[in-house]
Amino acid sequence: MFVSRLARRISPKKALASAAVAAATTGMVLTAAPAHAATADSVSQAKAIAHRMIPNAAQYNAFNNIVAHESGWNVTATNSSSGAYGLVQALPGSKMASAGSDWKTSAKTQIEWGLQYMNSRYGSPAGAWAFWQANGWY
Repeated sequence: MFVSRLARRISPKKALASAAVAAATTGMVLTAAPAHAATADSVSQAKAIAHRMIPNAAQYNAFNNIVAHESGWNVTATNSSSGAYGLVQALPGSKMASAGSDWKTSAKTQIEWGLQYMNSRYGSPAGAWAFWQANGWY
């Protein structure tokens, strides 16, 4: 199958994005359903935490865009293909333990780790969002 050959040649996130585009163009629906979908309350709570941690509007909006695309603000979102986990889809998810032992369920811990990752790799959430827009992953 074309998608599986493609997945072996490129990163898991890029492969998933390519598979989603291919599925969409053929009328198929490709979903990655986490075990527990995010509720409106959990989403609003996670966004409120992020907003407190990222007071700059442009940086918050960039962070929001990434998280909305990566996990839909679902703290337990899991990519069934790659195993990426959480709000920011850390791979492996256990990397987030460096921000706290509650990394599997804590929006605050995942946001803290995600910000540290975006700042160290891309300079800021806005830098990470610019990369995401150019590549479909970050």
